[in-house]
Amino acid sequence: MQRKATPQAFGILLGAHMSIAGGMWRVFERAVSLGCTTVQLFVKNTTQWHSTPLKSEDIALFHHYHTATRITPVIAHSSYLINLCAVKRDFLRRSRTLLVDEIRRCAQLGISYLVFHPGAHMGKGEQEGIERVAESLNIVHETTADEPVMSVLECTAGQGTTLGYTFEHIRAIIDRVNQTSRVGVCVDTCHIFAAGYDIRTEDGYQAVFREFDEVIGFHRLKVLHLNDSKRECGSRIDRHEHIGKGALGLSAFRLLMNDERFSTIPKILETPKSNDLQYDRMNIRTLLQLVRKT
Repeated sequence: MQRKATPQAFGILLGAHMSIAGGMWRVFERAVSLGCTTVQLFVKNTTQWHSTPLKSEDIALFHHYHTATRITPVIAHSSYLINLCAVKRDFLRRSRTLLVDEIRRCAQLGISYLVFHPGAHMGKGEQEGIERVAESLNIVHETTADEPVMSVLECTAGQGTTLGYTFEHIRAIIDRVNQTSRVGVCVDTCHIFAAGYDIRTEDGYQAVFREFDEVIGFHRLKVLHLNDSKRECGSRIDRHEHIGKGALGLSAFRLLMNDERFSTIPKILETPKSNDLQYDRMNIRTLLQLVRKT
């Protein structure tokens, strides 16, 4: 009998970023409808600096559906307002405060991983930016010392003055963080491709992840974002596309979906969305079709 085309049926850690509209617990409802085994969400409105505290009943509902659906791990993504190497002191202070708030919200919800972008140095230079990101993380970690939440640095495309477009950037930040056990890494296929890491061929794919392991280490890899790219390799432009419809094509995803080294790493789609989840369903189906049958 042919397996139904869902991550659950395939026994694969695969999901998508889901909307929290109508209540945060609804991410599980939406994920279940697609057969997801993992899921990603925002823990607050990402367009606002301030947020109302989580209500006890909302926290309880989230925990209930998390347990009932057995969807795990649950990944949170931080607000895009955060810039941990902001030049303006007030903006930097607000960014640090917001990251502290989001870590605490994750802890309340039982979410272990919070993915965030390192930030943009705004012309001050990469070295100074790296130092300030690490300083920010040290302050944030000290403030949230009792919260069991890992800060997950996401590799970026390098658009503008954004840091994190080389594995060396990520390693340099980690090396300057005091509590290194609280730092993980997220690889986004669109981002690393746009940054110049070409994973379209077997040789290229193996070389890139060999470099990742040598510079950062596979033990730091906690999340994979699966996105095709609207732009070419090395463009340094972050534009996500449906799986197999962009410049990356299917070959990279075939290699990744069958890489046993990443079998326990949650894989999250951040491809273009539709209100009826049909785009997510399409992209999940495409990825599962690439899995070698055993």
